[in-house]
Amino acid sequence: MTNKRPFGLPSVRLIMIAGIAGVLAGAVAVYVRNTGSGNGEAPLLAQSSGACEGAIEKVTSVSEFSRGQVAAMVAAAPPRPLDLAFKGPDGKDLKTADFAGKTVLLNLWATWCGPCREEMPALNALQKEMGGEDFEVVAVNIDTGNDEKPKAFLSEYGVDALGYYRDSSMGVFNALKKEGLAFGLPVTLVMDQKGCLISAMNGPAAWDSPDAKALITAAKGS
Repeated sequence: MTNKRPFGLPSVRLIMIAGIAGVLAGAVAVYVRNTGSGNGEAPLLAQSSGACEGAIEKVTSVSEFSRGQVAAMVAAAPPRPLDLAFKGPDGKDLKTADFAGKTVLLNLWATWCGPCREEMPALNALQKEMGGEDFEVVAVNIDTGNDEKPKAFLSEYGVDALGYYRDSSMGVFNALKKEGLAFGLPVTLVMDQKGCLISAMNGPAAWDSPDAKALITAAKGS
């Protein structure tokens, strides 16, 4: 029998995994922030693309809330637009640009990924509490094959607040891998209202925790 956890109650296992990921990400973040060209160049964070120049302050603000259950979140260096494609709930093609005007928590998951399954109820709870016109959890399933397994999983676990986003080609994962943002699953990105990457993490998190909600509030700028 599947042992499902109630929404809003992160499992001890998930908290431990997220905590370890946070320590490792913190070490990586320190390394990245202190590594330069040696030629007196400005920090990477300041070298934002023109489309995302206004995102620098938001990156800094969100970084201050990358702690506790979401300590594994690492600031984008630099913040930049990402053009990612996948299918929407109606099966039509979507791009991250289609979410303009919303802060987006983009999460890649698969039914065969244990940590993904563990954190999905928390993502569902976050969408229920904070989702709306200005924010959405966009959980993109990357199982290959047909829709049977991912839809069965969502139904079995009572995931009823998330839109059904899908990419059976795994193209979105491969695109993030080329960007140096994806090393495994789950992968989670925070993108601002203009589609600019603010921060990213590999590994699970307790997305229904106060730490996660504070980070999202900072990302929304409210």
